[in-house]
Amino acid sequence: MRTLDGRYQLEQRIGVGGMSEVWRAHDQVLDRPVAVKLILPGPDDQDGPEDRIRAEARSAARLVHPNVASVHDFGTASTWSGRPAPYIVMELAEGETLAAHLRAGPLDWRISVRVCAEVAAALAAAHAEGIVHRDVKPANVMLTPSGVKVLDFGIATPAGAADPTPTGTVLGTPAYLAPEQLQRAPATPAADMYALGVLLYYCLTARLPYHAATTNELLGVRRRQPPEPLPEIDGLPSEVAELCHSCLADDPEQRPTSMVAALVLAEAVDARVYVPMMIPTSRRPATVSPWTDQAAAEATEAVAVLDESNRVAER
Repeated sequence: MRTLDGRYQLEQRIGVGGMSEVWRAHDQVLDRPVAVKLILPGPDDQDGPEDRIRAEARSAARLVHPNVASVHDFGTASTWSGRPAPYIVMELAEGETLAAHLRAGPLDWRISVRVCAEVAAALAAAHAEGIVHRDVKPANVMLTPSGVKVLDFGIATPAGAADPTPTGTVLGTPAYLAPEQLQRAPATPAADMYALGVLLYYCLTARLPYHAATTNELLGVRRRQPPEPLPEIDGLPSEVAELCHSCLADDPEQRPTSMVAALVLAEAVDARVYVPMMIPTSRRPATVSPWTDQAAAEATEAVAVLDESNRVAER
């Protein structure tokens, strides 16, 4: 097994991207499991973007929130060729990604809303620190037994910062990019809110609010047509559908803030979320993963009991 800086023993590769690998590793100093994101050297003589990765680590390390995967360390290792490769050591979030859950189809609307409430709460914490995620999507949302973890601030940026990438290059996942991002406008929290709207739509329907078979077709459709409205979903509160519609507004000024979205979504399912200036005094620990069919059934039963008690009280 390879060990980074004599401390982080790489055990199993658990993710591969265009520019990075994510490994399950063991911190030999603190004797705990961690995730290590190793940035691969670029082609030819281009080394890994060390300055950007260091900035990513510093940005993410400022975020202390139960729905954000925390950052523990940053370093640089040598590759087999002797070239430097920066890496970030992060909390190892145990669970499955939202993308994996959605392969079986749409989630129960209560679970969809709860997931997106916690994602919005994580974004509220980031936005309060002036950080825009820029790549909110199912693959970057981990569902753990204790709740959501938003992963990978790998292309996070200070709000309002100009895009430093070369002309013609767009960072992020095309289906989740806000219209202004397609025009390479500076990233703002409103861009994350557009992505949240797409995420909520996908959780509820297991499809995007656009019809396209390829990325090029998708980008063309996005520039010509507005997103499709949500279909009718039995039991879905109207305020959730309205919030989804508002998040997908072309005008960034028309989109809700992450704090508003977190509170609206949490209220719709009587959930508790952590947002800036609103920290609950206690949180009941989960005894069963909240993303299972059993949890959905229990939530449905609880709502039915509450409705019945309300009817009795009104008599």
